Amino acid sequence: MGHRKEIQVEIDSRSGFCFGVVKAINKAEEELKKGPLYCLGDIVHNTIEVERLEKMGLITIDHEQFKQLENARVLLRAHGEPPGTYEAALLNDIEIIDATCPVVLGLQQKIKRTFLQHENDGTQIVIYGMRGHAEVNGLLGQTNDTAIVIEGKEELEKLDFSRDIILFSQTTKSLEGFFEIGEMIHERLQGSAQLELHDTICRQVSNRVADIQEFAANHDLIFFIAGEKSSNGKVLFAECQRTNPNSHLIHAPDEFDPALLKEGLRVGICGATSTPMWQMEALAKNISNLER
Repeated sequence: MGHRKEIQVEIDSRSGFCFGVVKAINKAEEELKKGPLYCLGDIVHNTIEVERLEKMGLITIDHEQFKQLENARVLLRAHGEPPGTYEAALLNDIEIIDATCPVVLGLQQKIKRTFLQHENDGTQIVIYGMRGHAEVNGLLGQTNDTAIVIEGKEELEKLDFSRDIILFSQTTKSLEGFFEIGEMIHERLQGSAQLELHDTICRQVSNRVADIQEFAANHDLIFFIAGEKSSNGKVLFAECQRTNPNSHLIHAPDEFDPALLKEGLRVGICGATSTPMWQMEALAKNISNLER
């Protein structure tokens, strides 16, 4: 009998939570020790991680439920919130535990300053991002909801190219997409209209693209773990698949198809910025248990 070639499994050390999410989760765990804690929206776009914290006592609520709360402690997650949330908290004696990511916070302040500076001069503030996404809602709020959100180049006709445009980006969008939109706006400007670009993309997220391409190229089979709601997960998984067509998106460590595992394969496990390392480790363990 010939010796079976073992499957090699490697976890991408550069995958896993970004520092903004790490900070929010540490804060939640710390505050839960002091008593009941609400979180406005899912703390992270990863159902399994949300459930883990809910077992520790974290209560996830939406904005409607938030309006009914009084005398409570509420955690604001890494995505950030519009000014209205802070105003409502003041009125209802809600203690805010603010875990907004520092990168997002910086961007909120930048947009607010820009809005105040150009409030009455006809300049259009444009946000390249996902409509309805928590971070984008927080950014829109800095402009009293007057900024224009564009999700892609198909929506450029919403802009008036005869007026000045200041372009910002949701922190987790792709750099490539952002500069392409900037280029297209620039080409369409009319008369003396100017374009001002603010590259507000988080490098910890954008650097993941090159990292994940390199990781995907070095393995025969890729399992990419991400929550269903993770927009960053969709972007990174698409990059994985582009580099290595034998890439599979799964939402939980026990969801993989064992039939994909062939002798001698180099298997890579990676994930989104909202995927905790323990889920990738659990998947690696599940694969090695199959080999026994």
